[in-house]
Amino acid sequence: MSALISARGLSKRYGKQAAIDDISFEIAPGRIVGLIGPNGSGKTTTLKALLGLTRCEGSLSVLGMDPRLERDALMQQVCFIADVAILPRWLRVSEAIDFIAGVHPRFDRTKAERYLANGKLELSMKVQSMSKGMVVQLHLALVMAIDARLLVLDEPTLGLDILYRKQFYQHLLENYFDQDKTIIITTHQIEEVEHILTDLMFIRDGKLLLSASMDEVGLRYTEVMVALEWQAQAEALHPISTRSVFGKSVMLFDGVPRAQLAAFGETRTPSVADLFVATMKGRNA
Repeated sequence: MSALISARGLSKRYGKQAAIDDISFEIAPGRIVGLIGPNGSGKTTTLKALLGLTRCEGSLSVLGMDPRLERDALMQQVCFIADVAILPRWLRVSEAIDFIAGVHPRFDRTKAERYLANGKLELSMKVQSMSKGMVVQLHLALVMAIDARLLVLDEPTLGLDILYRKQFYQHLLENYFDQDKTIIITTHQIEEVEHILTDLMFIRDGKLLLSASMDEVGLRYTEVMVALEWQAQAEALHPISTRSVFGKSVMLFDGVPRAQLAAFGETRTPSVADLFVATMKGRNA
């Protein structure tokens, strides 16, 4: 299957600072990709490059187009939710729906109104009377109602309470995602998206530290709660991180067969959050 997104040697500098530094990756259709990294790691710059919002060096193809040269055509098939939802304060909910319906051929008014019905927004409400969470809900409803092949979510649920965040991801899976669509998500709330991801990308200081499917992660990484008598033998296999839980050492291994590690104690696949923290610590070391 041909890649929906293909990047080779992608780089972007601001003066002497490299925002993204010679990164390469491919994303196939029908995937949900978590682009995870600390603040200032290059996540947003990468997304902007994919959307044609910033110029960069290297080879880049999104939906068979170069975002730097064909952005107008590309945006007919792409939706983007930024980390800050900006809507005019005088705008009513009904007017926002009317506007999007008039400018985007793939907008589904009925779907937008159905999303809004799950919250407390009314068609007559103005943005100036809404809480931050309500503004985010309106923005999400407008964008989610567009039948786009690529949906880019940059901290999409920032400002929402936990109930609406869970509801949003449920709607994303049940009412939006299918095998013809691809979703890229950046978020600091890793635990909330882990169950829906098919692929992971870890980025730090503009460099990709990990790019793998969740299946590959499960095969490659193993976490072991090591019994005290096996600690020296386990350390000899060079874990990428070690932490203490209830007085026991929990070690994370990369590429060591799980059957071999089972002799040291209970094994499991690490959570995305634990793997991310371990990867960042490894780089600091």
